[in-house]
Amino acid sequence: MHREYLSWHSPSLGRPMEMLVFGHAGTPILAFPSSMGRYFEWEDFKMAQSLAHQLEHGHNMLFCVDSVDAESFYNKNVDPYVRIVRYRQYEAYVMNEVLPFVRSRSGSSFVIAAGASFGAYHAANFVFKHPRSFGKLIAMSGAYDIKSFMNGFYNPDVYFNNPVDFLPGLSDHDTLEAIRANRIVLTTGEGDPCREANFSMSGILHAKGIPHTLDVVPGFGHDWPWWRDQVRRHIA
Repeated sequence: MHREYLSWHSPSLGRPMEMLVFGHAGTPILAFPSSMGRYFEWEDFKMAQSLAHQLEHGHNMLFCVDSVDAESFYNKNVDPYVRIVRYRQYEAYVMNEVLPFVRSRSGSSFVIAAGASFGAYHAANFVFKHPRSFGKLIAMSGAYDIKSFMNGFYNPDVYFNNPVDFLPGLSDHDTLEAIRANRIVLTTGEGDPCREANFSMSGILHAKGIPHTLDVVPGFGHDWPWWRDQVRRHIA
């Protein structure tokens, strides 16, 4: 399959950011890595290989972005305020740099956001905050409450990047309708440590009248073999 390495200096983040692109045509998938993962994670753990049929036959393109988790949520050497500011800069990178590139390269405005573990948080947060910029969410084994990273610090930036907080408080009709227009998939395993977080998120979505799929798979369910199966199952 077509594979391309890309890097550019991000004005939003003030440093180079790297990306891998797989496939030559089709609906784009924007893939976020897991906790402190890198842009090559989906290749290393054979997530791209699991989508080989779609990528080789022009059904999908896969855009694997890098993260700044080690500079934001996981950076315990800086004040929590600095962590959330860095994440807001990452948000600007994705929205103002990555998404325009994805749309231009794929020729499609329908973008699928996908991620596993902490990557599922990123994917879900972007879809719920910017629903008009996406068409589908595949969130695998995610947890959606970032307060544990904030050491008690809380401000509007934390609130508006914490789906378990801002979704229940969301009342704007047009934004809710835009979220409802997305195809939303949450997946978790029966023994997944994030199982209850997914049931809780499903409850929040139900309460807001947001259609979605909650797929609970047998077994542990919080590892790459499960995620390879889940992304393949739910990509169509």
